[in-house]
Parts: sequence; C-alpha cells; structure tokens
Amino acid sequence: MKDFYVGSEVGQLRKVILHRPDLCLNRLTPSNCESLLFDDVLRIELAGKEHDAFQKVLRDNGTEVFLLHDLLEETLASTEAKNWILDHQVNKNRFGNDLAKDVRSHLSSMDNDNLARYLIGGLSVSELDSSLSKSMTLDMMSPSDFLIDPIPNHLFTRDTSCWIYGGVSMNPMAKAARKRETVHLRAIYNHHPMFKNSDFFTYFGDDDQNYDLSTIEGGDVLVIGRGTVLIGMSERTTPQGVEQLSRALFMTGQAKKVIALELPKARSCMHLDTVFTHMDIDCFTYYPDIMKGDIACWELTMGDNEELVTTRVKDGFIKAIERSLGVSELRLIPTGGDIYEAEREQWNDANNVLAVRPGVVVTYERNIHTIKNMQAAGIEVLTIPGEDLGRGRGGARCMSCPIQRDDI
Repeated sequence: MKDFYVGSEVGQLRKVILHRPDLCLNRLTPSNCESLLFDDVLRIELAGKEHDAFQKVLRDNGTEVFLLHDLLEETLASTEAKNWILDHQVNKNRFGNDLAKDVRSHLSSMDNDNLARYLIGGLSVSELDSSLSKSMTLDMMSPSDFLIDPIPNHLFTRDTSCWIYGGVSMNPMAKAARKRETVHLRAIYNHHPMFKNSDFFTYFGDDDQNYDLSTIEGGDVLVIGRGTVLIGMSERTTPQGVEQLSRALFMTGQAKKVIALELPKARSCMHLDTVFTHMDIDCFTYYPDIMKGDIACWELTMGDNEELVTTRVKDGFIKAIERSLGVSELRLIPTGGDIYEAEREQWNDANNVLAVRPGVVVTYERNIHTIKNMQAAGIEVLTIPGEDLGRGRGGARCMSCPIQRDDI
C-alpha cells in the first residue's frame, strides 16, 4: 500500500491526523464562540484528557496518530514553508502596511513551536509589542482584540482536507472562520518531509484562487469503497464543489462514481457524517429523521469528451449504495432511544462514528441507546469520554483525518 491512500471508510485504519485541544479552544468565550462556529465553551483540561483517551483507543487498535500541531511545527522548519504561510496570513490588505510589518516581525521572531501555537490559537493585541507601532488600525483596537483569530475548528481535522483513494482534496471551506485552516494543510502537504516527496494526487483546493461557491468539507465526503464516493450537499458543501471534486477524481482515475445527496441546510445536520456513517462493509448508522428514502440523489460519472454525466437516481440512495458496494441489502442501524432520546443522541454525535476496521467503531460513551442498537447488530463499539469534546458538536469521525486506510 502507498504511504498515503484511503480506500474505504471501514478498512483497517493505519494512519490518521488529529488535533489535540490547545490554545485555540482556551480562547473560546461566550461572546465569541458563535462567530467561531461553536455552540459552547469547553473546559480545555478535560477536553484534552478526553482527546488523549481517543488517541489511546486508536493506537491500541493499530492506528498511527499524527498531531496537527506537530506537523505544522515541523513544516515551519522549512524557510520556504514559513514564508508561504505568513504571506498567506499576514499582508497589507488584511492589516495595513505598518501593522502587517509589526505582526510579521513578531511572528517571525518566534520559535517554530510557538509560531504553530499562535497561528492556530490566535494572536491578541496585548501579545504584540506594539509600543512603537504607527498603525491607525491598531489604535482602533482594544488589547483583547485578536489580530489573528483563533481556529478552534482545527479540532475537526476531517473537514479541512480529505483523502480519497490515492489523493487529497485541500478543501475550500465555506465559513470565513475556517478558511485559514486550509492554508496550514496546504503547507503541510506541500512542504512537510513526510509528504513533500510522496506520490499522491491533489484533486482540489491547492491553488491561490477564489473558489467562490465551490466549497467542500470532509465531513460530507464518505469514501465508501470499490471506486465510489458518497458526498452530501449540506450547508457547507455545494453542488458546484461536488462537480469540481468529481471531475478531478475521474480525470485522475481514482474513482469511477460519485453519489451525491441533497441534505437539509441545518446546524443539526451540518455534514453528512452527522447523520450517516459507515460501520461495516454492508452496515451504516443513520438518523431516520433526516436520512429518509426520498432524499434527492444523483450519480455522477465521466462521459465522452471528459464531460460529467449527472443522472437522477430514481430508486433512492440506499439502492445506489448497494449497487456500488455489490451487496444485496444494507444493514441500517438507527439512532437509539425514543423520539426524544434519539434527537438528543444525534445532537451529541451518536451517528458520527469512526471505524478502525470492519465492524469496529469508536464513539462517545454517552450515546447509550445508539450503542445498544449497534451492539445488537453485531458491531463492536469502542467508547471514549466526550462530556467536553462533544460540546464542539463533532464526534470521532469529525475529529479524525485518515491518511492511510485499507480497501474493502
């Protein structure tokens, strides 16, 4: 197997990128959490311990874990990479001439560990030595204002980039609060020693251009295997983005079919993997209130003259998945409990599970009713604490970016 290849959602998970909660989550407050796309503030110490438990479960099950902070720090050892990152985040259009110079100088004086910490965690006015600054912009800011906003959503490494068969999409993110995440992943994949000389395709997002409405987030992308990719069109992933990614997959020969689903544009259904994830070759967990049989569904393939062929699926997305996987009937395991318990558990990411190998998944221990349903269906469930991690509205799948996983 190649060093970097993701052939399915449920084959043995061998390598993954995670991000342990750090300064960026410590900066969350009741007044800024909404703009930073969080519903609540997290206790950083407890969230860190819960994340450590998540890492341990993965390592105990044969998965090599790489932490985003470490990868970014190691990438910054390259002068070319460091300059590229700073060029993309500190410039006169964002700060004005004088303040851009001050911020650039301050960041450049840091060692790589601290630079990674503040690029992810944010830089406040009070942390900048601004006594000699001539910036009018700075004069209009208070000491607690952020010059560089924290990026707490880096916790959800699934979204910013997603590996699909033999390549990666460096995703243009939908929300302004997450766009800088892609800068860090682009730098890592292009400059980190582990990646820069490796053989993989880059499908999408690795260009300095305005992607406009063509946005993709990895929580909507399921590599279900056997040459097929399932993508949800949610509040974060657009049909335009799906078409762009599909074309790249087909042109590189890395996929033969994309199944696209129309999802509600709602916070409770932010991504496909919050309501539908793969647990075994023929088995998915799903939230029945959203994943109904009449969801609009299309199949995308490559036609003549390298044109996309888009076909409306008339017999539903379940049949489309069964055909692609070559199984006679899917096993569909619903969110557990009564109507109230199921809604609560879906909100707490009961359906956002991460398979470490076929039929073995990681999920939050709090979702007891859904866990019972999974176990009754023969799924082995590995539980992790999530009393604080879960406040970020992301489960085990959201918090993981597989970079090497077996086919099915």
